[in-house]
Amino acid sequence: MSEKQVRKGCAIALAVYVVLAVAFYWISGDQLHFRDENTDAITASEPIGELVQGMEIRQPFTAQADEILGVDMLLSTYARENQCRVFVSIVDKNGLTLAQTELSGAEIEDNVTRTVSFVQPVQVTPGTRYALVLTSPDGAPGNAITAWQGSTIATARAEVPVEISDRLLVNGDAQEGMLHYSFQTRSYFWFGTFYWYFILGMGLLLAGYCAYLCRMTRQGRSSLGLRVISAFQRYGYLMRQLVARDFKTKYKRSMLGVLWSFLNPLLTMIVQYIVFSTLFKSDIPNFPLYLLSGIVCFNFFSEATTMGLQSIVGNAALITKVYVPKYIYPVSRVFSSAINLLLSLIPLLAVMLLTGTPIRPAILLLPFGLICLVGFCIGMGFVLSTLMVFFRDTQFLWGVVSMLWMYMTPIFYPESIIPAHYMTLYKCNPMYHIIRFVRIVLIEGVSPEPKAYALCLIASFVPLALGAIIFKKNQDKFILNL
Repeated sequence: MSEKQVRKGCAIALAVYVVLAVAFYWISGDQLHFRDENTDAITASEPIGELVQGMEIRQPFTAQADEILGVDMLLSTYARENQCRVFVSIVDKNGLTLAQTELSGAEIEDNVTRTVSFVQPVQVTPGTRYALVLTSPDGAPGNAITAWQGSTIATARAEVPVEISDRLLVNGDAQEGMLHYSFQTRSYFWFGTFYWYFILGMGLLLAGYCAYLCRMTRQGRSSLGLRVISAFQRYGYLMRQLVARDFKTKYKRSMLGVLWSFLNPLLTMIVQYIVFSTLFKSDIPNFPLYLLSGIVCFNFFSEATTMGLQSIVGNAALITKVYVPKYIYPVSRVFSSAINLLLSLIPLLAVMLLTGTPIRPAILLLPFGLICLVGFCIGMGFVLSTLMVFFRDTQFLWGVVSMLWMYMTPIFYPESIIPAHYMTLYKCNPMYHIIRFVRIVLIEGVSPEPKAYALCLIASFVPLALGAIIFKKNQDKFILNL
């Protein structure tokens, strides 16, 4: 490879980097800087009673965001027009009032959820204790409103009791449940604040590495980057032929052929949709798209890893006769499965249209999640193909492990059913982070929070690096066990 070619490649890489950085900033929008969300509310099941003068309703809570924008509450007027006033306050653990707003009883509708906004967003510290306080300076029997309390959360199947950690206090007396309320909150991300500094720093590192490659080429020396580029140039044609062979072999003598790439995820979705939306009554919003996005991602993972597992053993005749870098075989198997992944996106987009899900600019972020998924599968392919050479029972064990993996991934059920004390362990599943990223982009139509990008990169490239190390360390022994 000449120095001129390296310089040209580096110039293209830097130009692509700048375009992607600007495009990402535009597509991400406000989600790059902050996230707005509503906290979950307890089901309103019992009125607290008239909020009269001298009475205090206090609901302790732990802040989960940086700002509180407002609070939603179900209020009742006993079907009358009250002339009282209601003060809604946020106080800290020392009793200092951080924000307070006044409601007119005459403007409150009976049994309607009311959004209470503060003049300025309330600055709070995540993890710190605060309290939501309701008082009325002139409420009187027959001229007062009431709030509601409860101790369950509604699901599609039933009202589910919840563990009450912060009980409602009425004049200091603890009640059996919690106040029915929901905060509108905002969390800020440091990444958005320093985005252009980060991009500049990464750009300088990329430019420095490009200069290093040019210098190594000029001196006639080798480096990892140059060897990788040279390998793709030298064996690119072979890899394309292997990908084409694997893809054609899969549908050989099949009447429907490539149509199965469309039908397989759709038929799986239809069966599971009938089961979980009718028999088990799933309460997941936009369940068809939620389900199909999980099926498409996990089907690719299952197919790519199963094909990667056989990649070395299945090409024993080539490996023993012709020298080709052995990593090409598992990589080509994953790439051939990636063709099916791209084809399965067509029915996924069709379901978006049929369910009325808006197609927003954030869908342009979908390739990031898919690239992370492909990288993760290549890493798993390296590990499984290595194990298969030395331990042929791997193919049978992997069938059981992949089935267990499917049930440990939120494909047809919401992650909310997982107990809180298991969530840390549950989130160690790389497929959880990748599928969550894909769903946020498709269903919510926004960019995930910056942390989601970092988790997807970790979930993808840590297994890829570990798989490459294991594969490289053992590849010289393959010939003795084929």
